[in-house]
Amino acid sequence: MGKVSSSIVVPGRIATAEDLWYDLARWPAFVDGFAAVVQCDTPWPAAGGKLIWDSTPHGRGRIIERVTAHGAREGQTVEFEDERLEGTQRVSFAGEGEQTRVGLVLDYRLKDRNPLTPIVDLLFVRRAVGDALRRTLTRYARELQADLELS
Repeated sequence: MGKVSSSIVVPGRIATAEDLWYDLARWPAFVDGFAAVVQCDTPWPAAGGKLIWDSTPHGRGRIIERVTAHGAREGQTVEFEDERLEGTQRVSFAGEGEQTRVGLVLDYRLKDRNPLTPIVDLLFVRRAVGDALRRTLTRYARELQADLELS
């Protein structure tokens, strides 16, 4: 199983950071490869919720996320599955004064396995997934900064 993580410190308190993260209408602005929500079942973003979304044409295809844990002002853990990967993703929020550290951790497994899978994962997949997490967090930080400047 592969694992990638990334984090970023953003301006503002946890509540503000968390509100933006869970606002599905805002995902096109920051979630890497996001195209559209197909279905969102309550109690999303709380445990038991389910989200199905589609990526952009050259992205991951259809992604299914099931929330397994959620703590207000702490984070969320989802089990996810797409055409090629399955695993868990955790977003966390930690206050640092007037700022918030937002972390993403993705534990994944490639679905189609063969003897070369570990090499392909190490050389290509892990890097691509890590880059996607970093792009998401960078865009997210810009969106949050823009929101704070408007308020």
